[in-house]
Amino acid sequence: MDNFVTNLLDIWNKLVALIYSYDFIIDTIDILLVAFIAYKLIKFMRESRALHVVKGVILILVIYFIIKTLGMQASTYLFEMLMSSFILVLVILFAPELRHALESVGRSRVPILRMLGLSNRNTVSQNRQKKAVLEICKACNDMSEKKIGALIVLERDVALNEVVSTGVGLDAAVSKELIGSIFFPNSPLHDGAVIVRDGRVCAAGCILPLTQNTNISSDLGTRHRASIGVSEQSDAVVVVVSEETGQVSVVHKGVLERDVSDGVLIELLTSYFSSDASKPPKRFNIIKNKEEK
Repeated sequence: MDNFVTNLLDIWNKLVALIYSYDFIIDTIDILLVAFIAYKLIKFMRESRALHVVKGVILILVIYFIIKTLGMQASTYLFEMLMSSFILVLVILFAPELRHALESVGRSRVPILRMLGLSNRNTVSQNRQKKAVLEICKACNDMSEKKIGALIVLERDVALNEVVSTGVGLDAAVSKELIGSIFFPNSPLHDGAVIVRDGRVCAAGCILPLTQNTNISSDLGTRHRASIGVSEQSDAVVVVVSEETGQVSVVHKGVLERDVSDGVLIELLTSYFSSDASKPPKRFNIIKNKEEK
């Protein structure tokens, strides 16, 4: 009984000492920073193949523990050599994911403000973006009826300079007529993508990276795969018009919504370029949840 009371008092004294030594500002920032890093790591694992790799690593560690316990010298030596280069192996395994993550941070126009939830969009840019959204919706409706294929990328905070460099540079106001002329069949630029930056056509005929996701539907063509690919590597919103069916699709963060109506298209694009665009529209949350189940 005396030992139990002594242990309780010891624990209490340690808790009191911990509370008195707590620096509210520094320690709170430290805890928030660790929580933020942990959240990003978990999100990174869920959105990539990292979760499966972690399962494999855990299995290897279990096997290593068993062979070391049984005293298997040759196997233990082999595993210890593998563990000595463990960090290098992880870097090699996750090279594409790490590159994309670093590119997203490095190409972001104002990464610190983005992390704090502040927007760098001014009123003029927002008004121009709203007009561009309306013109894009009109153009997509017209091309959908005529079954003209189109691929329009609306840049947000992550700059798409590498993609822009693959096309023909432009600096023109977004209009239904301009987009229609670019994607008109046999036009020199109709096969590539149009990049819209700050409510203006930045470039046309751009080449987008194709997605490496093998789980997407096999009936999706090159335009849709390219739209998913660029959305996986940035925060851009992509609008695709199918040349075969005339269906309009919207892609963001690798999530594709097919056969979008005119009203839904305006709603989605407006929500992404409104003054409060920190959260994705509910429609995409629903679609993503369905795909995860």
